[in-house]
Amino acid sequence: MTERLGRWSSGRGPLYVLLAGRLRQLIDDGELAAGAVLPPDRVFAKQLAVGRNTVIAAYELLESEGRIVRRRGSGTRVAGGVVETASDTTSAPMFLNLLEPRADLISLACAAPEAPPQVVTEAYAEMVPVLAGMTAEIGYHPAGYPPLRAAIAERYTRLGAPTGPERILVTNGGQQALSLLARAFVRPGDRVVVETPTYPGALEAFHEEAAVLTTLPIGFAGFEAALRTRRPVLAYATPTFQNPTGTVLSGLQRRRIAEVAAAQDVPLIADEITADLGFPGIEMPPPLAADADEVISIGSLSKNIWGGLRVGWIRAAEPVIARLTRLRAVHDLGGNLPAQLAATGLISSIDTTAPQRATRLRTGHDFLRAKLAAALPEWEVPPVEGGQTLWVRLPYGDGTSFAQTTLRHGIAILAGSGLDPGGGSDDHIRLHFRHPDAVLEAAVERLASAWRAYHPPARRVVTPPPLAV
Repeated sequence: MTERLGRWSSGRGPLYVLLAGRLRQLIDDGELAAGAVLPPDRVFAKQLAVGRNTVIAAYELLESEGRIVRRRGSGTRVAGGVVETASDTTSAPMFLNLLEPRADLISLACAAPEAPPQVVTEAYAEMVPVLAGMTAEIGYHPAGYPPLRAAIAERYTRLGAPTGPERILVTNGGQQALSLLARAFVRPGDRVVVETPTYPGALEAFHEEAAVLTTLPIGFAGFEAALRTRRPVLAYATPTFQNPTGTVLSGLQRRRIAEVAAAQDVPLIADEITADLGFPGIEMPPPLAADADEVISIGSLSKNIWGGLRVGWIRAAEPVIARLTRLRAVHDLGGNLPAQLAATGLISSIDTTAPQRATRLRTGHDFLRAKLAAALPEWEVPPVEGGQTLWVRLPYGDGTSFAQTTLRHGIAILAGSGLDPGGGSDDHIRLHFRHPDAVLEAAVERLASAWRAYHPPARRVVTPPPLAV
């Protein structure tokens, strides 16, 4: 419920009015169907880090409007007698931060370059004459514009993973790549192995197909046993500058998980979208496909060039690419050809702009850590050597209720619980450092203000069951 509410508390006015307004919208849009049970006011207040009277007042307002029914002994329900299936939409905070933008809110939730760099505008300028010269070109390429596929394949080959264009599928960004792979490999009830915490967009793609997630710690300890006992249909890893922890798997770890996956005949997805985000002087490992050709690799221009370009890709065996292409054609006949024309020239820019990108990432990382250390010294903020996010441990409370508090202070963050289906990261939050220094400084000021105002919900004391002998 707290995830569905999104940024309910970031508007103007009394909190109970804002809460009632968001619940009203969810009810009217069908997100909360007739007969759906709402949380008890005391529980809801703890989840939202507000006073109980705020929830009671919101409920009373909605009850007076006839939208909910409150009865002693049977709880609070959306008005109506039949429980219907809610709309099939996402409630993940990462997506709600994009779906419900606010100009006065600083977002440390969605990590991506701030603005299109000059190489993007130059690539589009160079693309225009090529586009103007096309005559016998319908513009539909379900597998991607052939020269772009060739350029991506050549880059993999140069990095140590020999690849032909037939093994590349161009997608509308990395998220579409994940969604296609989930749709191709997962059926309801199938198991998928993921490291935890992990990228929330991947979790949403697997949840969309009703997957059952098996979680392993960063580094994939217990990977072979999990494959043998759980018999998953898919495994997902981010081997380089993992999102959100920034971890880089060692060469031995990378080869080991690839070998185990191949031996157990489990497709392994290597999400390498963040692999080019190393800091100055940090040696980047080759793609996982250089060690294991059968690995399914995902790449994208969204993090190393610009998110608005929406060009990603999948590298896999030719039969897998053929299957994914057929799936993709049903929803998208081939993507944006002008964007793919521009991307063809930008593939080489990934490497040529690396020094400038690395310097800026390091500067943002150091600046944000320094400001956090000064304003919030009790927070644990481990350094990383690349990527775009910090994985912060709070000294008390939980990320979910604190994220609600930060919204009321004009800043959006991601709570650790949304990145960890194993339930082990409730005391963490994810922050990104890709904003300009001035924005990061303002963000820390708001975080510090939110932390001073934060009152974590009381934890329930659970009596452990008696020891079975």
